[in-house]
Amino acid sequence: MPQAEMEIVRMAQQQEKVRLAALMSTEILDTAPESDYDAIVRLAAEYFHADSAAIAFADERRIWMKSCWRHVIRELPRENSIFETVLAKNGPVVVPDISCSPCSMVLLPRLKYLGMNAFASAPVRSAGGKILGTLTVFWNEPCPEILPDAMRALETMANFVSSQLELRRLRRILSGTRHLPRRPRADSDQSWPRAADLRHALDQGEFEFYYQPEIDLVTRKIVGVEALIRWNHPERGLVSPTDFIPVAEENGLILPIGDWGLAEACSQIQKWCQEDPRSASLRVGVNLSARQFSREGLADHVEALLNQFGISSRQLGLEMTESSFIQDLNPALGVLGSLRRLGVSLLMDDFGTGYSSLNHLHSFPFDVLKIDCSFVRRMTDGDQALQIVRTIIELARVMGMQVVAEGIETIEQYRLLREMKCRFGQGYLFARPMKVEDMTQLLKLPGRILPEPEAAEAVCA
Repeated sequence: MPQAEMEIVRMAQQQEKVRLAALMSTEILDTAPESDYDAIVRLAAEYFHADSAAIAFADERRIWMKSCWRHVIRELPRENSIFETVLAKNGPVVVPDISCSPCSMVLLPRLKYLGMNAFASAPVRSAGGKILGTLTVFWNEPCPEILPDAMRALETMANFVSSQLELRRLRRILSGTRHLPRRPRADSDQSWPRAADLRHALDQGEFEFYYQPEIDLVTRKIVGVEALIRWNHPERGLVSPTDFIPVAEENGLILPIGDWGLAEACSQIQKWCQEDPRSASLRVGVNLSARQFSREGLADHVEALLNQFGISSRQLGLEMTESSFIQDLNPALGVLGSLRRLGVSLLMDDFGTGYSSLNHLHSFPFDVLKIDCSFVRRMTDGDQALQIVRTIIELARVMGMQVVAEGIETIEQYRLLREMKCRFGQGYLFARPMKVEDMTQLLKLPGRILPEPEAAEAVCA
C-alpha cells in the first residue's frame, strides 16, 4: 500500500478510536430504555408522519437501537447501514425513494429487510462533535421530497438527543457512578496480548477462521463444519484462542471480535453455496462468548446477517458452553428462545463439564449436544467416562436432540461411539482444523465422504 494511502487509513483509524472513546464515555450501549429518548422518537415520527422511527448508536461493528417507535429492532450489523452513510457525509441524509438513490445499491438489502422505502436521518453527536449515532424516520413507501426547514427540524431533534447524552454523562460523573476501567495488574506491561494488541489485530484483519468438519460416523459424510478462530500474528505466527480470548473477554473486545466472527461465517457460507449448491445442507457452527450471548438484540443481529448474505437460518449454528449462560438463567432463556424461533441451530458445546447440565437441559431449546473431548479421550481408560458418554447419548435420544462427540482421536474411540449409536463426531482422527482453502477442497470430495480413518496424533481440538 502506498505511503499516502497508509497515512489516510491511519488517520481514519485514529478518528474512529476517538469516536469510540466518546461513545463509551456515555455508557449508552446495551442499557435499559429511557423515556427521554422514547419521547423524542415519537415526536420525530409524528412530526414527519412517518411509519417508524429510531434512535441508534454504533460501535465498531454493530448498530445498537436505543429507542424504536412501531418497528422494534434491538440491533443490526453496522456494515452498509444508514449510520455509515451519515458518518461518511458527516451530516444528515435524505432518501425519499431508495430505488432512485445512488446509495440504494448498498442500502437496499438492509432497508428491504426493514420493510422501508424512504428515510431521513440526522447525526447524534458528542459534545466534541463526533457522530455517535442517528435519529432516523422511515416511510414504507416513497415520500415527497423533504424541504430544508423540515430537515433542520430533524437535526434539532437529534441535537436534543445529544444534549440528553451529555447530561447523562455529566450526571454519572457527578454522582460518582461512572464506570472506571479496571486498574491494570502490576505485571500488565509484561503481559501479552494487551487490549491494544487485540485492537490492532482486529483493525488489520489478522483474525481468521480455521474449519474442522463434523462427520456422520456411519457414512463418514461431512455434515457440518465448526469455525474456530485463530490469530495470524505477523511476528508470532498462529496464536491459539486460549491465548487471547480470555483477554478479549476481560477488556470487552470480545464483542467486536465476535461480531467479526458471525459476519465472517455467514460470508463463507454464502461463498460455499455459490460454488456448490450442495453446501445449502451444510451447517457452519460458530462459538459464542458469554458476553455476546447476554445481548438481548443478538437474534436481530443474526437475522440481519442472514438477510444480508442471503443464507438460510438452518445453515448457521451457534455454539455455546453452559458457563455462557448458567449464571443468569432468565436472560439466557429469552435469547435462546429468540434464536430458536429464528430457526438457527443451537449447540451446547463441551456438554457434561458444567455442574448443572442435566438439571437445566430441559429448559433450553438446544438442537445439538456436543460431548466434551475430555470424556471421549478417557473412554478407553475405564468405565466411568464411558458410562458418562453413554448417558449423554441416551439423554439426547430421549429429548430428540442430535449429539456430536468432540475430539475423536483413535480408532478405538471411533468404534465405541458407533457401537453406542452416536451418530456424529469430529476430531483429529478425521481432520484437523484447516484453512478455508483446504476446507473448500475437502468439500469437493465425491459425496463429501471422507476415507476410512487411520490412527492420528492425539490432540483435542
